[in-house]
Amino acid sequence: MTNVIPATGNLPAALTGFVGRRREIDEIRRLLGAGRLLTLTGVGGVGKTRLALEVAEASRKAFPDGVWLVDLGAVGDPSADADAVAVAVRVPDPGAGPVLDQLTERLARHRALIVLDNCEHLIDASAGLAKALLSACRELRILATSRRTLGITGEHVFTVPPLSVPDEALELLQDRTTAIRPDFRITGADRDRAIQLCADLDGLPLAIELAANRLRILTVEQLVDRLKDRFALLTGGCRSTPPRLRTLRGMIEWSHELCTPAERLLWRRLSVFADGFALDAAEYVCAGDGFGRHEVVDLLDRLVTQSVVFTCEHDGLPRYRLLQTVREYGRARLAESGEEQGLLRRHRDFFLALAEDTAAGWFGPGQEEALARLRTEHANLRLALDFPGMACTTVPEHDQAGSGHPQERDRPERSVLDPADAQAALRLASALRFHWCADGFLGEGRRQFDRLLAAAPEPTPVRARALWAAAWAAQLQGDLDTADRWLDEAEELSERLDDPSVQPYLLGFRGASAAFRGRMQEAVSRYEEAVAAHTAAGDVAEGLFWLFQIAIAQALLGDPRSAETSRRAVEIAQAHGERLYGSYSMWALGYALWARGDSEEGMRLTRASLEILHDFNDHAGTPSALRVFTWIIASRGEHERAAQLLGALHALTRDKGVCPVSLLGEHGARCEEALIAALGPDGYEKALAKGGRRDSPAPAIAFALETDTGTGQGAPATAPSPLTRREEEMASLVAKGMTNRQAASSLGLSPRTADRHVENILAKLGFNCRAQIAVWWAQNRAAPTA
Repeated sequence: MTNVIPATGNLPAALTGFVGRRREIDEIRRLLGAGRLLTLTGVGGVGKTRLALEVAEASRKAFPDGVWLVDLGAVGDPSADADAVAVAVRVPDPGAGPVLDQLTERLARHRALIVLDNCEHLIDASAGLAKALLSACRELRILATSRRTLGITGEHVFTVPPLSVPDEALELLQDRTTAIRPDFRITGADRDRAIQLCADLDGLPLAIELAANRLRILTVEQLVDRLKDRFALLTGGCRSTPPRLRTLRGMIEWSHELCTPAERLLWRRLSVFADGFALDAAEYVCAGDGFGRHEVVDLLDRLVTQSVVFTCEHDGLPRYRLLQTVREYGRARLAESGEEQGLLRRHRDFFLALAEDTAAGWFGPGQEEALARLRTEHANLRLALDFPGMACTTVPEHDQAGSGHPQERDRPERSVLDPADAQAALRLASALRFHWCADGFLGEGRRQFDRLLAAAPEPTPVRARALWAAAWAAQLQGDLDTADRWLDEAEELSERLDDPSVQPYLLGFRGASAAFRGRMQEAVSRYEEAVAAHTAAGDVAEGLFWLFQIAIAQALLGDPRSAETSRRAVEIAQAHGERLYGSYSMWALGYALWARGDSEEGMRLTRASLEILHDFNDHAGTPSALRVFTWIIASRGEHERAAQLLGALHALTRDKGVCPVSLLGEHGARCEEALIAALGPDGYEKALAKGGRRDSPAPAIAFALETDTGTGQGAPATAPSPLTRREEEMASLVAKGMTNRQAASSLGLSPRTADRHVENILAKLGFNCRAQIAVWWAQNRAAPTA
């Protein structure tokens, strides 16, 4: 037994104030009441020890026989952990028998709480000790802190999250900085930069406290600007703390040292991902020298249990992420390893395959899920698109061969892109066309096309396809001249390369160019040629993209065949499980029927279109469907609602390109005149302003669908609810303990729609977890019992 055991027998008095964590404290105390062993896990520096001490202090009355802290952080010998507990609980050491036996005899009849702090480096010994104590002492509770779980039967686990940003994180920054600089205040001018600082530090209390030390001599803005070298910057912690907690690097290196070589290898390879990753991506990108693809899931699970990797759920599937601080440490290790370029290329290849698979299977089922995945991976897609710039080499100016002559060393250098990488990036941009044009990323898509078309000028089939995809983005922005120029070049390339696959798109987008300019008869002819070309190639489903546009153009021409064309498009969409352009066909048919006087069927079809569009984030087609829906409800006398929808339309289409449906000027003018006459100029303007707050597709569609039912008042309540009827139904099921998937099944929704409802509820109520929804429902919305 060691002579000096570094443990304390009473809870130490805190030297600094405790910030936030009220919800976590309540939840941990509840879990302590439900189970006898609770382990607080979390990344280093997240505040596990301080939180455990606050819980222990708050729980003294529940444990009348003692609350004891046992700090294992400086215990190096696994056999000495029982000695540390004995010293903490003041068990005398007569040397007559095993210390563990003396401990269990002393604690057997005590209702006590032991805080086992910093178990991670003695994980097996700590697990054995906890199991032995709990087996022998029925009234004992153990609260452990560790970067990895103990892994024994009966263990409950609570993952300590970072502080909420901005609220708790800003409060901690203010508190700790004021202690060393009393005049420090986070004012309005500095607030945004302070929030950025806390977010860049992942809300980690230790990192924020180290940053506060630097604010003794730096401004918040200067500190944010220097965070690129955060490990060198964030040093100088309290001398009374262990060395590993005095610097940000020391904190992360302690976790790194606890990992096996294979775990460290996966950690550094995972750092290649931006803003999270899915399992399939990790398996493809990270497997290789050191471990196989089948081993990734086990290694990943071990990194999760050690709090290096965090899990979250998106669309019902697990997703993983590294905190920025952890990722940057891994990225530095990756750069040192010599693997970085090869791993970035594998990263690019994975997301290129994902995007091309999405595009190839687009005109079929799973569109919402495919776009949701691309939205989730947006940061990774952007990283993959940037890969050619990362992989470029530098050569002296005017030296293509790179002779290496000593005189060349003084010449200015320039970057040279690998043509194959530039072509791959262009392929990726083209494959992401539905992400750009149908998912709310049109501006970024256009910027990527501008950049990559300039970077990859070679006359290849890849360029020809990218040109028509870029033309689509330009048309949706209203830049018709650039779109036409790109189509001209694509046509020239297709003839030069004898590539007939480009022809249907050239014909179709030529038709779109004519439609945007109001030349509808020409547009119909071009669209029909495009449909015929797709049909001849065996791509009937892809012809749907032009078929619904034929129906719209026919409607604009007053052609009675519009309804039949729309029906045919709806039938093709349903036969192939396609939803997005099928929904366009529905509102086109709804318009045609309404214009003929069939208001009921027109309303039904347009509403059905909006119900489908609600599961997308389509900024291009949603305004057209909403515009037709607004005209229909205005004609039925629903003036206030129609005026608010017009306000939402104005917000949705601000700074957007011309929509062909907007060319039906007489309907729009008649609608506006009727609304002004019914509401008065002031009432009309107020309704427009109110509707203008719904400036994205989902809330605008939700407003249309909710109030159309006539039951949009929500459940009876003591206070007005900010939730829609459907969101209230979802909240009630969450309060009953259902998962998103269970609630989706109960309500007949897709899992993606259920996820989105819960996201909307959390955002509207200002919450960050499902438990808060349950409490809110119980307090505000649940029907009173008799």
